[in-house]
Amino acid sequence: MEDFWKGVQNFFNDFLYDGGLTIVRTIAFALLGLVILKIVRMIVRRTALKSRLDNAAATFVISIITVVLYIALVIVVVSSLGISTAGIIAAFSAIALAVALALKDSLASLANGVIIIFTKPFKKGDTIMINGKEGTVQDIRLFNTKILTFNNEEVIIPNSDVLSETLVNESNMPLRRVELPFYISYSADAVKVREIILQKMEGSENIINSPAPSVSFDSFGESTVKCTAYAWSAVESFGAAKTDVKEIIYSTIRELGAEPSARRVQVDLGAKEGEDE
Repeated sequence: MEDFWKGVQNFFNDFLYDGGLTIVRTIAFALLGLVILKIVRMIVRRTALKSRLDNAAATFVISIITVVLYIALVIVVVSSLGISTAGIIAAFSAIALAVALALKDSLASLANGVIIIFTKPFKKGDTIMINGKEGTVQDIRLFNTKILTFNNEEVIIPNSDVLSETLVNESNMPLRRVELPFYISYSADAVKVREIILQKMEGSENIINSPAPSVSFDSFGESTVKCTAYAWSAVESFGAAKTDVKEIIYSTIRELGAEPSARRVQVDLGAKEGEDE
């Protein structure tokens, strides 16, 4: 019996001196680290969701903190085993460099996605124009932004292009201005044309009167006078207001006989005198 207890004692002594204590300590560190990591994630998640961050930003912050905590836990566990962490850190650095070189375009989109999420040059539901595409923002992701055009086309734009191109946010301000050029003949009563157009624009339900609409006489051609009608509307009524202004200009010119001779009035943006119809 004495030999048995002596053998048990020798076993535990050998276990402790041969690294058993190190293994137990490492397991304890790992379990404690996982518990702490879970608690920190819960705290961060609650804080992020209660803050003003949107879901994309909150998810990104939580993911970054989780990755950092796991890396720190691995380093602590490995260090507890008595292994030098210098080699591990060097390996992580080499892997990170290789991944960065292989995915530099994707990482650029990721970085721009983070900038978009936190600086918010636009948000979901805004109407924007970028890279020749105009539509409503459907989703803002870390790597790309999805918009739905007015032709019901779904367009995916890499975030690296979003911030490198000129971005027009048509929904950021509460009001937008309609600006439409048109032409009248020299024989027309210009003052009367302007008066009637202004009266009709002031009566349109899609056009606001503050700022007030206006009509300017811009330039004088050989046979026509170029004018421009300006009207303000709420962002959500811009399309309807633009249509109203076109119809008002057309009906007024026809009503007063102010059409330029030998041509029809042109009300399209960018129209130039002398263009063929």
